[in-house]
Amino acid sequence: MSALPATPLLDRVRAPSDLRNLSAEQLRQLADELRAETIHAVSTTGGHLGASLGVVELTVAIHAIFDTPTDRLIWDVGHQAYPHKILTGRRDRIRSLRQGGGLSGFTRRSESEYDPFGAAHSSTSISAGLGMAVARDLLARKADQNVIAVIGDGAMSAGMAYEAMNNAGAMKSRLIVVLNDNDMSIARPVGAMSAYLSRLISSRPFLSIREVMARMARRFPRPVAQAARRAEEYARGMLTGGTMFEELGFYYVGPIDGHDLDHLLPVLRNLRDAEEAGPILLHVVTQKGKGYQPAEAAADKYHGVVKFNVITGEQAKAPPGPPSYTKVFAQALIAEAEADPRIVAVTAAMPSGTGLDAFEKRFPRRTFDVGIAEQHAVTFAAGMACEGMRPFVAIYSTFLQRAYDQVVHDVALQNLPVRFAMDRAGLVGADGATHAGAYDIAYLGCIPNMVLMAASDEVELTHMVATAAAHDAGPIAFRYPRGEGTGLELPARGTILPIGKGRVLREGSSIAILSYGTRLAEALRAAEELAAQGLSCTVADARFAKPLDTELVERLARNHAVLLTVEEGSVGGFGSLVAHHLAHAGLLDGGLRFRPLTLPDLYIDHDTPKKQYDLAGLNAPQIAQAARQALGQHNNTQQPARA
Repeated sequence: MSALPATPLLDRVRAPSDLRNLSAEQLRQLADELRAETIHAVSTTGGHLGASLGVVELTVAIHAIFDTPTDRLIWDVGHQAYPHKILTGRRDRIRSLRQGGGLSGFTRRSESEYDPFGAAHSSTSISAGLGMAVARDLLARKADQNVIAVIGDGAMSAGMAYEAMNNAGAMKSRLIVVLNDNDMSIARPVGAMSAYLSRLISSRPFLSIREVMARMARRFPRPVAQAARRAEEYARGMLTGGTMFEELGFYYVGPIDGHDLDHLLPVLRNLRDAEEAGPILLHVVTQKGKGYQPAEAAADKYHGVVKFNVITGEQAKAPPGPPSYTKVFAQALIAEAEADPRIVAVTAAMPSGTGLDAFEKRFPRRTFDVGIAEQHAVTFAAGMACEGMRPFVAIYSTFLQRAYDQVVHDVALQNLPVRFAMDRAGLVGADGATHAGAYDIAYLGCIPNMVLMAASDEVELTHMVATAAAHDAGPIAFRYPRGEGTGLELPARGTILPIGKGRVLREGSSIAILSYGTRLAEALRAAEELAAQGLSCTVADARFAKPLDTELVERLARNHAVLLTVEEGSVGGFGSLVAHHLAHAGLLDGGLRFRPLTLPDLYIDHDTPKKQYDLAGLNAPQIAQAARQALGQHNNTQQPARA
């Protein structure tokens, strides 16, 4: 009689505490099961697969060794947190990942006590971890409570990570930083000798001897003491590659194989039990997509995936449709660069996400990927603009927030002609509130010298790229959404638009809808609905928020009973700029019913874009309803009240 198959270990794990009685062999089995579960879950939901597969063993080891959630575990960015979610009581919901009402694709404090810090933007973990460690010390909590920050080597290209390390290195708070080097971009010596050295230098005897020697060195004359300290640091640095981190004040351990639990477990145990104060950096080397051949073979294509076939790795293909706004931008920029050798493109570690990978293929010497360093990207572009180049900085709207001071001080204050191409404007679906481009109209609209445009369709985007390329009078920015265009035929090259001038697409007499951005299609549908109810509607495309087409705004205000503005941005944006002008022109004094429609003053969770815009009140039915309510109508049968 054959034996019944053993219950999978993963089925017995309800919380990380269940890992702490397992043997190393059982933990290896658990890691294999966890990897398989992650692959199958993401195959049904889509999401960030490669990074999550790369940290399976590291996730198991950390939760097995440390007392989470009492010990704080912070995942930088959160792309790699799916295995963590499975192990921390969320396995039953993992197939709701990034779906409406389901789990977030990133760490989120409100989702679990095992997520002590929410993260979806890069390079925040060390700063947050240091803050938690200092709070622990000030509040006199458990002296042995650990704070562990896991940060990828890509995130180490951001200046914020080094600002945090510089601060941490000057303090005595206990903090463990795990550097997940998944491109082997910092050091390569990974193997038995490296693992042995890491176990040795992280052990209590070694740390104790080191402290004794340090105390002895303090009795020497200062130059001798400094020489002794530097000799020890550089000796270890020559063996391990950690000199840079030692210079920042961290005790460096590594590199070790991040997929070998025989290496990870003893080193993490040593770091947990270390009694000396101060920050420690553990350097682990991993492989993106580890354990799933398609992801190992094409890490870039499996960083973020849609639904896919687990057996073949083939990702689901959307039916053929219009090109994405991102692709249209790239093609338009290439067309402008063909005609103007001064045009250059800058991205902050997002060449494919912004479409600049296509630009780079055509103009490799005129494309600059500066890493996760948006602040540097903006000022770097400002420097090129000073010398007569025409730089385009292509950054998601939500990531440009990271470079706000540079936009103001280094670009706008000096009136430099830097062009900002802001992708992912408005709501973005599955990535949720952390990636929504909700604020750029408001945060750029208050800056002097700034020209602001929003494309209503892909043809308009092509024109705006051409307009930005020709604009040398100061900074100019244009926004466009994620996803496909409307299917319009594209010109070979854009036409330069007159700065500060909008256009009217439909003439009416009772209601005016002034749209800024791609809600224009919904505004036109709303006008059709209103016309069917006997309400005559004008629809206009503002094109510009700054300078505002004041002539158009005033004409719409004087000739209609109701004026709606519609935008995919927060309160304080386009509608506020229109209201400001109307107020000063005295056009709000005579009975005009003005209604600015914006994104609501709340964070909209991940869902389909249609459901998100329904919630925001920015789809055609809600726009039409807002117009009726402005007229005092609360159902579809009442006739218009004429001004």
